Amino acid sequence: MADDILLDKGRFRARLARCPEDVRAAQNLRTLAFRTAETDRDDFDVTCAHVLVEDSQAGDQLVCCFRMLVMDSGSEISRSYSAQFYDLSALKSFDGRMVEMGRFCIHPDWTDPDILRVAWGAMTAFVDRNGVQLLFGCSSFAGTETAEYLDAFAMLKHRHLAPKRWLPRVKAPDVFRFAARLRRRPDARKAMLRMPPLLRTYLMMGGWVSDHAVVDRQLNTLHVFTGVEIGAIPAARKRLLRMIAG
Repeated sequence: MADDILLDKGRFRARLARCPEDVRAAQNLRTLAFRTAETDRDDFDVTCAHVLVEDSQAGDQLVCCFRMLVMDSGSEISRSYSAQFYDLSALKSFDGRMVEMGRFCIHPDWTDPDILRVAWGAMTAFVDRNGVQLLFGCSSFAGTETAEYLDAFAMLKHRHLAPKRWLPRVKAPDVFRFAARLRRRPDARKAMLRMPPLLRTYLMMGGWVSDHAVVDRQLNTLHVFTGVEIGAIPAARKRLLRMIAG
């Protein structure tokens, strides 16, 4: 397998971007998926590795992409995209390699569940190759209204808040402090129905979240900081991910 191929499974292949044209293709897919008026690009695109998932049965059509920013330790946390929105000073003491996963999207015309599986298999291969100890990013809910997500946020409060030693603090001017405001017990079925698929996968790996959501009106999303300590992933889940990655 070539060095830039992370995973080749069935009709889907996940690989690292090789050239500026690959990065532009990822930006175009993000623009389509996020429905932005202008091309979705920023300065982080230059410093990140970009992962592309292509469909070999559709002429290598790009169907999913995300980007990864590797940091040697928590002392570099201020370099991250997430640090624009969250006070991450608690994570400065994290002793181990970290990677920020961002701008994850799937082509709106492709609904095959194997795409998400291959993407996570590729992420696992990337994490293993780079000796990463913490995976983190911003997990997004569509829209900026909280009402339809209250059970999901209540579930996050009751079961998935970050350990106090790593808990992100408020930095953005517009936030929904769900851990402080919500008193309801979550309806588990409604919560999981409204939980974004990417966040659901993080949580199944033992992931944790911030105690507030940032209201991002530019991207029309609500997002929570999400972290997964690689050493804390349940053994059965880790075996499954490595089976996919293998």
